[in-house]
Amino acid sequence: MATLSMRPCGDFRTTYRQDTKIFNTRNSRGAMVIFLVALYALVILPQAVPALADAPIIGWFADGYFLSLGIQFCYYGIAALGLNILVGFTGQISLGHAAFFGVGAFSSAWLNTTFGIPVLLCIPLAGCMAAMVGLIFGAPAARIKGLYLAIATLAAQFIIEDLFIRMEWFTGGSSGSLADTVTLFGFAFDNDQRYFLLTLSFAIIMYVLAANLMRSRDGRAFVAVRDHYLSAEVMGINLTKYRVMSFGIAAFYAGIGGALYGHYLMFVSAEAFTILLSIQFLGMIIIGGLGSVMGAMLGTIFMVMLPEFMAGGVSILQNTEWGNQPFIINGLAFFREMAIGAAIILFLIFEPDGLAHRWKLIKAYWKLYPFSH
Repeated sequence: MATLSMRPCGDFRTTYRQDTKIFNTRNSRGAMVIFLVALYALVILPQAVPALADAPIIGWFADGYFLSLGIQFCYYGIAALGLNILVGFTGQISLGHAAFFGVGAFSSAWLNTTFGIPVLLCIPLAGCMAAMVGLIFGAPAARIKGLYLAIATLAAQFIIEDLFIRMEWFTGGSSGSLADTVTLFGFAFDNDQRYFLLTLSFAIIMYVLAANLMRSRDGRAFVAVRDHYLSAEVMGINLTKYRVMSFGIAAFYAGIGGALYGHYLMFVSAEAFTILLSIQFLGMIIIGGLGSVMGAMLGTIFMVMLPEFMAGGVSILQNTEWGNQPFIINGLAFFREMAIGAAIILFLIFEPDGLAHRWKLIKAYWKLYPFSH
């Protein structure tokens, strides 16, 4: 039977600090550093040496399609991580995460166009504005939980959606709002290669911050509130403080992801931040693994790639003789959306702990110590 212990024989921990390291082994830390350096290099090399753009592996990273997917992994992954802190680590529930994602997108565009603040500074400020909104709508978490909290956050989703249309001075109303290009000392992140480097840097920073947060006193308090709130209260943990704080942190992460999303598209519209996107965020953390920092990114990658694979399968099916019938073509138009719901249901039934747990089992079975995390 596979175990979850990923430390090789002779690796002893003698202090609490050693036992709460982000990476269990030096090899795992080195492997991650090498992976990230290689990822940066594969994106930078085609720009520095155009002749390398035709190389087999480097050419994939020079292709706009793959870079666009990578950018989506980053800004959706940041927002999904925030929701995982709220749902997976604290045990709360939110059906309005897309609304906070939208607040971040609109806030960054508004701060830049109205006050002339540099876009790179607007992104963290947008996260702070989204956090303030999250604290307001997260206040009911101090008194209610479970289904009632889910209904409250669902109401927040529809309230903020309505405000996006009515607050024309902030969002541009039904016409939407323009978002400027991110620049740093005159260097513009105006193509997919450059913007991927920016979003990847933000993703690394936000994931490291989240991993460190979970190792801190506050992070352990979040987990205690999730596991048994009565025991946590007996131990002196302020339930109101940590429940509301988790909403603020989740909204901050959603705001950062939303700001990166808005400046990538260079246009923000209220129609993009619907309840469907909130459900997709929930799907990301369920599929990736609740209560796992790495699981948030794994679930994001799965959810972003699933429609792409479905689209490829649909196009292949439509090219067949029997699949080119009108009633089949009309039905296949909704196949991508159906696949998302089916994936969530199947994971809840057959892999409730998500992809992160499955990866741990694979590492334990094959003793992949260099990739232990």
